[in-house]
Amino acid sequence: MQELFETPLAPLTTLRLGGPARRLVTAETDEDVVAQTRAADDAGTPLLLVGGGSNLVVGDKGFDGTALRVATRGVRIDGTRVEAAAGEVWSDLVARTVAAGLAGIECLAGIPGSVGATPIQNVGAYGQEVSSVVTDVVAYDRAERRTVRLTNGECLFSYRSSVFKLHPERYAVLRVHFTLEDAGGLSGPLKYAETARALGVGPGERVALSAARDTVLALRSGKGMVLDPDDHDTWSAGSFFTNPLLDADQYADFLGRVRARLGADAVPPAYPEADGRVKTSAAWLIDKAGFTKGYGTGPARISTKHTLALTNRGDATTEDLLALAREVVAGVHDAFGIVLVNEPVMVGVAL
Repeated sequence: MQELFETPLAPLTTLRLGGPARRLVTAETDEDVVAQTRAADDAGTPLLLVGGGSNLVVGDKGFDGTALRVATRGVRIDGTRVEAAAGEVWSDLVARTVAAGLAGIECLAGIPGSVGATPIQNVGAYGQEVSSVVTDVVAYDRAERRTVRLTNGECLFSYRSSVFKLHPERYAVLRVHFTLEDAGGLSGPLKYAETARALGVGPGERVALSAARDTVLALRSGKGMVLDPDDHDTWSAGSFFTNPLLDADQYADFLGRVRARLGADAVPPAYPEADGRVKTSAAWLIDKAGFTKGYGTGPARISTKHTLALTNRGDATTEDLLALAREVVAGVHDAFGIVLVNEPVMVGVAL
């Protein structure tokens, strides 16, 4: 276990932003994670759990408490069952399961961050979500002061949310168990039209696992969503805003605003949800509100490859990034009456 003081958090985030932590501890075992969490709670010290840093926006003043970097390791594959430590690199786990001939997370390739973060955010992309394959999550319950195992149902998964996100101060994720599919070296049914088109097949068809993974990586790279130290378009937190979910009245108001602004024949993206709500595209809203790819002239700008990514061009501050985010939020609200919600976790700052 490593302990440092007044250490910058920026190098631990994909945005490369954020001031120092009063204390930074790196835990390499589940026991160390539990012990350090308990110690912080007993002392009343603010605690920040850090995994891959891909979903964190840390304020320029840093974090006045203990930042606990979860660097645990260990993957076990037994048939279609997979167990992974919270500190494992997510993209590495995807590669291992593909190599083992297991389907279910191949279209989540290239997503930065750690395994432990995936159930918190219910990570999803290109037609797959981890909630469909998570069996259970082992976590330290800070309220009950014991290690617990939460079943898939107890995780309360929903769009980009879970019990861990609803109660961010309660749980420290230690291990995640998945049940994948042995489809004879084939992927799961392709649910995302862009992926299917790129592979030259129809939606619902299966392809070779490696082909699905490689295609998703290529698509993500083309949008600046695969980390590259030399490409500032990837110095982001991925999708900065979640896709809005609208009830019937909200959608009717939204549709009226769209047609008043863009013309009577305008049709915004609309994806019906099981609960009756309609999901629309945050990227589309941002673009149509006038914030196109590459928008901005300062050190924080919208990616030249994807309107959902707000990027650090190399010398930005967190306040630079937040100023851009607030401008986008205000512009989308003025244009369409929708308030965008940030996807990354804010540490010491708010929109």
